[in-house]
Formats: sequence, structure tokens, C-alpha cells
Amino acid sequence: MLPTSTRAAVYERGGGIAVRDVDLSPLTAGELLVRVTACGICPGEVMGWYNDRKAPFVLGHEPVAVIEACGEGAAPSTNGSTNHGNGVVPFAAGERVFVHHHAPCMTCRRCKRKDYVQCETWRSSRLRPGGMAQYAIVPAESVRADVLRIPDSLDDDLATMVEPLATVVKSIRRSGLRAGDRVLVIGLGVMGMLHVALARFRGAELIMGADRVHARLDAARDHGVHHAFDIESAPLHEQVMAATDGEGADVVIVGPGSVEAMRAAALCVAPGGKIVLFTPTQATEYWPLPVHDFYFKDISVIMSYSAGPNDTREALELLADGLPLRSLVTHRFGLDDIAQAYRLVAAGTDALKVIVYPGRV
Repeated sequence: MLPTSTRAAVYERGGGIAVRDVDLSPLTAGELLVRVTACGICPGEVMGWYNDRKAPFVLGHEPVAVIEACGEGAAPSTNGSTNHGNGVVPFAAGERVFVHHHAPCMTCRRCKRKDYVQCETWRSSRLRPGGMAQYAIVPAESVRADVLRIPDSLDDDLATMVEPLATVVKSIRRSGLRAGDRVLVIGLGVMGMLHVALARFRGAELIMGADRVHARLDAARDHGVHHAFDIESAPLHEQVMAATDGEGADVVIVGPGSVEAMRAAALCVAPGGKIVLFTPTQATEYWPLPVHDFYFKDISVIMSYSAGPNDTREALELLADGLPLRSLVTHRFGLDDIAQAYRLVAAGTDALKVIVYPGRV
């Protein structure tokens, strides 16, 4: 008999997190019932202003799961599926999968332009009740577009990196990074470190990182950053210019959603360079854009929001091919300790990738 409820971590307005029983909707055609074996914590899930407007809701959107049951016809589409051999192979109980929490329709004008995150289906679809649960229902839209079989060579810890790495794949692609570029990553939490890893893989000549937390600066040096700048020790732009013979960075990735970080990026970017804003500000905050300087320096400012099926597939391939990310996992928790896990991520100190195992108490 299929479960009708599941233990899940519920975010409550004001930042509280409670583990409670949540109803599961009945499995219908095209859907999957999955047992979540591991789920990473996204740094975005500790932004109170972002969470409070959605509360209450079940946390988690970086899950790895095992299929427990399949609704009739549950199978990936032929569009970009990762099946072996020819044709579409329906999903089956026992298969280990990555599940994207949102999925596009793949047929609308926005999807045809590969603007997947602007698809109305992408915005309305979601994993029910969420990734921080022992069981979840994967909607048919996600099953068709963005449920990926995980190879046996990839363990659960690394497989939780598919979704966050996918957002970085998109960010780096939108940045136009080329081999030989000089890159500055502002903010050296786990998402910043993923940018560092992919920039190195893409052939960046010089990788610089900036943060105010000493543990993160040390970790960045251990992971291949050529210069790790403490923003409290001297103005960031002075440190960047000293390291680049006064040129600046060709690509600046702004991790924090703060006007302070954006202003710093404007001072650090090289002529002809690009600034990628990876995290939003609150709706009430504004960055006064230095249009005059940006115009004459040919600066591009680019947003990069979430990721689509093309990005998750590329991320899975990178992980399967051995992109070295295992050392980014710093902490592991069971579901009953999930509030502690989120506090650790929110503290922003020595934690990088924090993973929760919903089946563990």
C-alpha cells in the first residue's frame, strides 16, 4: 500500500522550522511517488524575506530519490532525455533519480527560446510537498521534462549537487566566460565555490574570490582560487586591480543579493567585462546603476535565475565525468535535526554544502 502522508520539514513565517506529518496526494497518471534519500540545503532557503512570503511550505529543492511507484505512462519525453539506447524508457520502481522541483512545458514560445524559467508551467509546477520529506509526489510535468536517472557511479552526496550546479552552469554560460578570462567571484559560500570550480574547468586564466569569512577564504584557496581577498582588510577593487595590473576582472559573479556587493562589482569589472547577478535584492532595494561608466566601458549586467532542463543535464554529465566537488560537502544531518542544519547554513561561517537525509532520524 502506498503512503498517504509523509514526515516533512515545514518552514513557518518568521523562520521557524517544524518536522510534522503532511498529507500526500494520491498518485495519478504520469506522476511518480519517490522516497527521498538525500536533499541539499540551498542558501536561498535561509533568506527570510524570500521564504516568509511563501510560508508555510515544505523546504527542499535539491533532492535525490528512489522511485517507489509510477503512475500510468510515467516516462521522460524524447526531448533531451538521458535514456540509454533508442526511444523512451518508462520509469520503474527502484530507479534512483534526480528530480527538479520545477519543470517547463517544453512546447510554449518561451521554452522554444530556451527561456525555461519564464515558462508558466515551470513557475506553477512543484515537487509535492517538497524535497525535505521522506516521500514526495513528482508531477507529470516534471516527469516528462526534468527527472534524470542517476548513474550508479554517482553517490547521493554528489547527486544532490545536480540542481545547484545547474544554476551555476547557466550563470557561467550567460557570463560568456572564455578560456583565458580573469574571473572574480564575490561570496565564497557553496554557490560561490561551485562558480570557482566551473570557471576553472572552463579555462579561466585567473580566479579571484572575495569574502569576509576567514574559513571561506581558506577553503577557496584550497579549492584553486589564485587570490582570496578579505573585503575587510582593504577595498575590494584595490585588491582586484593590484592582482590584474589595473585591468579588473573580465567576469564578475555577484553571489550576495546586496547592493554593497553590486557596487563593489562595478568597481572591479574590466572594460568590456560582464557582471552576473546571481541572487536578487529584496523588492524594496535598488542599485543605482552607473550608466555613464558602464556605457563607455561596454559593461554588460546580466541576471541568472535558476536553471532549466538543459542545465540540469549538463550538470549531471559534469558530475558523472568527475568534476571535483566532493570536498564541498561539510555537514550532514537527519530530518529531526533539520532546524540545526538550517541555522548552520544561515550563520554563513564554516559550512559549505549541507545535506539532509530525510530517512534518518
